[in-house]
Amino acid sequence: MINEAIRRYKSLRTEKFLSRRCGGKYAFVGMGQHSLNNLYPVLDYLKVPLKYICVTSSRKAELITKKFPGVLGTASLDAVLSDAEVRGVFVAAAPSAHFALASKVLRSGKALFIEKPPCANTAELEALSGLSNGIFEAGLQKRYAPAVKILKSRLSRTVPGHYTLRYITGSYPEGNALLDLFIHPIDLVTYLFGEAEPLCSQTAADGTKLLTFKHSDGTCGTLELSTSGSWAAAQETMTVNAKDGEYRLSQMEELSFRPAQGRIFGIPAEKVLPRSERIEYLYSRNGFNPVLANNQIVSAGFFDEISAFVDAVEGCGNKIVTGFEDILPTYKTLAKI
Repeated sequence: MINEAIRRYKSLRTEKFLSRRCGGKYAFVGMGQHSLNNLYPVLDYLKVPLKYICVTSSRKAELITKKFPGVLGTASLDAVLSDAEVRGVFVAAAPSAHFALASKVLRSGKALFIEKPPCANTAELEALSGLSNGIFEAGLQKRYAPAVKILKSRLSRTVPGHYTLRYITGSYPEGNALLDLFIHPIDLVTYLFGEAEPLCSQTAADGTKLLTFKHSDGTCGTLELSTSGSWAAAQETMTVNAKDGEYRLSQMEELSFRPAQGRIFGIPAEKVLPRSERIEYLYSRNGFNPVLANNQIVSAGFFDEISAFVDAVEGCGNKIVTGFEDILPTYKTLAKI
């Protein structure tokens, strides 16, 4: 009986995967390393039917047609947007080009998935919102990370007090670090605690930004945002002190919880009744078993992010959490820094 139940479960799991099909065609604008490493693999796994890959070079377009069976490489975005078969467009180009590309896609009436940052400021975000009457998703994938989903759910049932967040990378001479990199941690804390008011903002000699925020839900936090470290040893760690205990998030790979210690007549219980410290691991990526759930594309949020967009386009009802209204508090916070 147990073997039959296991066989049936595996069969249903396979049937669920095989029955998930896309009714429309899609296009992708851009072919950088981020797209190749993090986005195209998810599209391939989900069997999202790409009809076009649009790039800036005719030579690259020819090579794409040869490299990707059934996909047409093109240097003409107009040709892509005039094709009625294309229902959704993925954009992952140079950040400085995103606003212009997003505007053009939205004017065409296509659903748009665009990598961060979709634009430079709140005025541009509101302009994009005015062009859209359909589906829009910005590529702030950490909101879809399993550890962040768990943390947000747990924090909704307690009272957050304060947090500390460190986001340290190597140098970034090719763009705007605040918009291109630091938008991730700033979006994470606004997603968890609401729009922030900077109480203090300082820049160290090495360019590191030291920020103190107070959020709309009353939570206070400090952020250390830096490109003075190393890409090989980049860090993203967050500690949230809440009424029920301490949450620690590390690299989107692990989320742990240390329960708050009780008190006896105002005295910490651990001083009266010593006991072993208890730490709960709410999420930890398992590097032993190389299945989808343990892939970094999933733990970083890319898989669920793209799935949500495709499901929305296909009418499957998956909720997008990085639409215009969702990310407006992030842009309002950025404007105050």
